[in-house]
Amino acid sequence: MNPTTAKTIARPLAGFKIASCLSRTRITNLPLNRRRSISAYGYTQAKALEYSKYGEPKDVLDLWRHSISPSYSTQLTLRLLAAPINPADINQIQGVYPTKPPFTSTLGTPQPSAVAGNEGCAEVLSAGSGCKTVQKGDWVVMKYTGQGTWRTHMQVEESQVLKIDDKTGLNAKQVGTVSVNPCTAFRMLKDFVQLDAEKRDWFVQNGSNSGVGRAAIQLGKLWGYKSINVVRDRPGLDELKNELRELGATVVVTDEELRAQGFEERVNEWTDGGREIIRLGLNCVGGKPTSAMAKILSPDAHMVTYGAMSKAPLQVPTALLIFRNITFDGFWVSRWSDANPEEKKRTVEEVLQLTREGKFKDVPMQEVPWSWETKKEELVDAVQGTLEGFRKGKGIFVFGDT
Repeated sequence: MNPTTAKTIARPLAGFKIASCLSRTRITNLPLNRRRSISAYGYTQAKALEYSKYGEPKDVLDLWRHSISPSYSTQLTLRLLAAPINPADINQIQGVYPTKPPFTSTLGTPQPSAVAGNEGCAEVLSAGSGCKTVQKGDWVVMKYTGQGTWRTHMQVEESQVLKIDDKTGLNAKQVGTVSVNPCTAFRMLKDFVQLDAEKRDWFVQNGSNSGVGRAAIQLGKLWGYKSINVVRDRPGLDELKNELRELGATVVVTDEELRAQGFEERVNEWTDGGREIIRLGLNCVGGKPTSAMAKILSPDAHMVTYGAMSKAPLQVPTALLIFRNITFDGFWVSRWSDANPEEKKRTVEEVLQLTREGKFKDVPMQEVPWSWETKKEELVDAVQGTLEGFRKGKGIFVFGDT
């Protein structure tokens, strides 16, 4: 090979090296919090709270960094904006929830893993050329459960999300928390018995300070229903009772009041001597308090159970079944959501419209900031902390510069 030929061949190689060096130089000169999102090949850098075995969050959650390839065809690349910490999320991590996301090698973790979280609001960063209904900049929520929302970014098929048609007047926390608790309250109030506002019908519920409980109070008030709302005794009880009344609760009582002698006489006074009917009960506690709540239901009423916070079995007096014809139902929003995605979208949009109009208020929230520099310990501690006693609000990851 002559020297001229050698120089000709070497010249492109040298050019490649120079370009590569220039690329690295540009990245190095950027601020630390922006370097990770830049890739010569269009890859997005992401972090996810994942687990490879079941157990307590503090023992099994890990913060894993990985790359997401450019979206193509009908794929979407999403940046999470807000993702709540729900009891079901914790139960999935513990391995005690009926459905569990599969452990896969998608993230490239040393062991097959799953990403925690079922609910959240995300912004579309990019959309493949085959996407028809969603585009860059849109906000979406997850269509199905188990998609893993405790992460900075994710890639999904267009068919796996529900687009928020109008995000005007909404924030990411409102959108990110609409799919589980408000939808649960909405469907339970609508799907099991026909409450009649003109007849001044009532419902009764426990766990009334929960996300579902607060949603039921507000929706019930908007739709003209009266409510008896049971809460646990706690410090600041009077303030809590006033707060729930301001949301629209007709009556607020404690578990102890519910089980006290003479409570049925109080109910008789509230319901105009029993002429106003208590047609529906909403139960997320179980055990003896729920049995006491069932006893104040009117004949032919429905008791809908959607949780079991006490971990005690529901004890049903036989007389309620035989003589009052009370029907006991169960409701699992995950199953309903997966089976009825279009109805889920309509429910989500209706609640968000009420939110936009100022008729439906957020639950109290404890924000957990999540930026690219946030340490694993901060995130895991926030998750573990949701298991400890009374809290000031629902834990929610709020994503900053990721």
